Amino acid sequence: MYHFDAQRAQDTRTVHLFYFCVILLLGTGLVTLYSASFAFAARFFHDGNYFIIRQLIFAGIGVLAFFVFSRIKLETLRKFILPFVIVAAFLCILTMVPGIGIERYGASRWIEIGSLSYQPSEMVKFILPLYLAHLLDKKASSLERFSSGFLPPVVVTGFFFALIYMQNNFSTAVFILFNAMIIFFLAGMRFRYFFTAVALIVPISALLIFTKEHRVRRLVSFLRPEWDPMGAGFQVNASRDAIVSSGFFGKGIGEGTRKVGSIPEIHSDFIFSAYVEETGFIGILLFFALFVVFAVLGYRAAMNSKTVFGRLLAAGMTTMIASQALLNTAVVSGALPATGIPLPFFSAGGSSLITTLICAGLISNIARKNGLNTGGSPVDTNYDYSEEKNGY
Repeated sequence: MYHFDAQRAQDTRTVHLFYFCVILLLGTGLVTLYSASFAFAARFFHDGNYFIIRQLIFAGIGVLAFFVFSRIKLETLRKFILPFVIVAAFLCILTMVPGIGIERYGASRWIEIGSLSYQPSEMVKFILPLYLAHLLDKKASSLERFSSGFLPPVVVTGFFFALIYMQNNFSTAVFILFNAMIIFFLAGMRFRYFFTAVALIVPISALLIFTKEHRVRRLVSFLRPEWDPMGAGFQVNASRDAIVSSGFFGKGIGEGTRKVGSIPEIHSDFIFSAYVEETGFIGILLFFALFVVFAVLGYRAAMNSKTVFGRLLAAGMTTMIASQALLNTAVVSGALPATGIPLPFFSAGGSSLITTLICAGLISNIARKNGLNTGGSPVDTNYDYSEEKNGY
């Protein structure tokens, strides 16, 4: 009994620490966005508060979504996975419909109704891991069989990859594919299937880079920064200069100067450079400390889950957020070629922020259930699959 009580207390502390970590990341992101976007918003929208007001509204919606997904019963959520998948696919298709889908920066990633726009590929970032965790749990005993175990989740993953790729959103398509492969690996997919898939994906992805000129220019600019310093390499070079100029303590919150017209999209994909310029090396340490704590708590929730579904879902959501943060910072600092991946909790945009908070809510849901079920019955063991004999 003492062991059970101690474990329950530890799990409860983990959940509370996770909440605190999410609050700190969200708060830091909002402060950074306000500082990074004020000059740009004042210049182009005649209101310096334009982006922060919108982001606060999205944050309110996201916090509500976080609460809902942190409390919803997982067995109830699993009953609606197929409708979620259908809706996500339908919205992705709508981006290619004239009059509904809109093109920005050469990519048709958004749907727009009135003054509202939404990026469906962000929805796929949590719908696909949710679906894969559910399906791979159901097919845990048949993963070694190609047609019934390996093929169905691969087909769905490939379908979403194709939809997002056709939006000219190559970086996000590869990103969701990478996270799907992590879930396949954690589910215990046979090594020969896994490595065969990797052996096919890597060269195909490399070839797809050369289907668009802007991807080739980004790659060449990354390999040879001096090739086009005022064109393809300008954004990354300016971002790197801002980071280098920050020093140990930074220039102070609100005191950064590179955000004023020097770095395109500094309020969005390149917001990390604005953050570092104002907070310096100390800010970098704090930033990565928060995301490391977030990842450790997320993976702990996954390892302590009593079900395969919980383990795969928590691991998939944690990997999605942590790898996205790592990828974005690597791009902004010039360690990887430029991509269009936003920084979780920081970048302007409601689609990304709400998705991130939904994923965090699902992680906290699993972590909370670990604490509630310590010493008791495993979570979801009474889930009834009798109505799903044919699966999906």
